[in-house]
Amino acid sequence: MGSRRRITFALIGLVVLVVVGWFVRDAVKDDPAPAPQQQSQQVKPQNGMQVKPLSKLPPEAVVTWRTIQKGGPFKSSRDGIVFENREKLLPAKSASYYHEYTVPTPGADDRGARRLITGESKELYYTDDHYASFVLVDTGK
Repeated sequence: MGSRRRITFALIGLVVLVVVGWFVRDAVKDDPAPAPQQQSQQVKPQNGMQVKPLSKLPPEAVVTWRTIQKGGPFKSSRDGIVFENREKLLPAKSASYYHEYTVPTPGADDRGARRLITGESKELYYTDDHYASFVLVDTGK
């Protein structure tokens, strides 16, 4: 009777592993986020835009990026709002494609001019002059 019970438990365990593997495979297949190493290889200049490693941005930009990745909390109620790309300096996309986040400026009494802009395809842009210019950020460096 003991060996039948072990075989039954082994078969149940095997079925559970197959089912869990099926769900994990589907979750990984549907995840569009590239691994950090892949992202650095995919970052290519767009329309002559300069590419800058995240490590070369102000330290507040790195903190803001980490906060974005965690989903908050954000200091400004304006963080995460749709960035409308009125200046048309970023590639043309649908109206709600981009979102903006404040990069704090030490000593500023307001939000300052620095922002990170995220795109739906995981691209990241930085401006330190309130949308007059942008750099494409390579988060893998």
